[in-house]
Amino acid sequence: MSRSAGAAAGYRDGMEGNGRRVVVVGGGVLGTSTAAQLALRGADVTLVTEDRPASGASGRSLSWLNSAGSYPPAYHRLRMLGLDRYRTVAAREDRVAAIAFDGGLRWGEGVRESFEHQRAIGYPAEWLAREEVAGRVPGVDPAAVAPEGALLNPAEGWVDLPSLVDELVHDLVDGGGELRADAGRCALVVSGGRVTGVRTRDGSVLGADVVLLATGAAVPGSLAELGVHVPDGTTNALLVRTPPFDHRLRAVLNTPRVAVRPAPGGGVVLDAGWAEKEVVARDDGTFEVRDSTVEGLLREASAVLAGNPELTAGSCGVGRKPIPGDGHPVLGAVPGVDGLHVAFSHSGATIGLIAGELLAEEIVTGSPSPLLAAFRPDRFSSD
Repeated sequence: MSRSAGAAAGYRDGMEGNGRRVVVVGGGVLGTSTAAQLALRGADVTLVTEDRPASGASGRSLSWLNSAGSYPPAYHRLRMLGLDRYRTVAAREDRVAAIAFDGGLRWGEGVRESFEHQRAIGYPAEWLAREEVAGRVPGVDPAAVAPEGALLNPAEGWVDLPSLVDELVHDLVDGGGELRADAGRCALVVSGGRVTGVRTRDGSVLGADVVLLATGAAVPGSLAELGVHVPDGTTNALLVRTPPFDHRLRAVLNTPRVAVRPAPGGGVVLDAGWAEKEVVARDDGTFEVRDSTVEGLLREASAVLAGNPELTAGSCGVGRKPIPGDGHPVLGAVPGVDGLHVAFSHSGATIGLIAGELLAEEIVTGSPSPLLAAFRPDRFSSD
């Protein structure tokens, strides 16, 4: 018996599943994590995805694992718990997902202030002089580092979300859950103020006692159709992946013009805010990425890597980046629609595992988690 099947059997013996039929809509890290945790707890769970799992935002995320910003205490705590869960998974001998904790390096405007904030709250942080960088962070060109130095966060890391999603889907099915991939855009079925199921592209309805909506950038629009307001700060996203090449980079780099991290198989992935702004969203829902944008990203990445290698693009992921309007996660029960829960966040990578765990526990037990109290969708009810 596998690890998840054995654990699920234990939960079922304890009557944790309560016989609830749960449908999770969305094949990113938040949806698959929650679905796997629901199966672990003995729920009758079906994961429904529009396309294949990880084909949306989770497939084009830099997926930097961190809590480096000036976050409110509740958000910082959730992110730190998220990092802890990743370390637990990374230590498993049977792990499939690519997860690494080799640190993060940042330089540029405002980074010194960030360092002082991190020291004040006990977040692992070191300030490196430019001449110290090469010895501490392999694969970086010290000449690219700002003259005042750089911020090293040795406990940070990265995850390859597609491989993690694959592992979570395996855990879901292994635990008795079901995957319905390529179901097309799904619609919520609501009757008498309660969600009763999900309608797939072919018109079939999956009945449910509980539905978790984890469809990324589509969440605010779906909730608006039900009269529920969640402000939307979603932007375009662009992630470029290179073919494998010889480099020594292990850390995540966040520099003024590009962010870079290693990728499974020997390449790197990169993105930048300025490049995302150059993406053109067409009226038909497709996107245009100019060659000059990709070439510019590759040049910027080359400039910060040791030896300034000539880089080429192996693939480009383009689409929408889910961002709640206030920047903080939206997690939990939806006001006014019994049985409906939501998971909508810009930090899906960092909080993906812990959020799935907490949401699944809430759904199965009916008891709200105090760790999610600051992130409820009803905080927007008075807007």
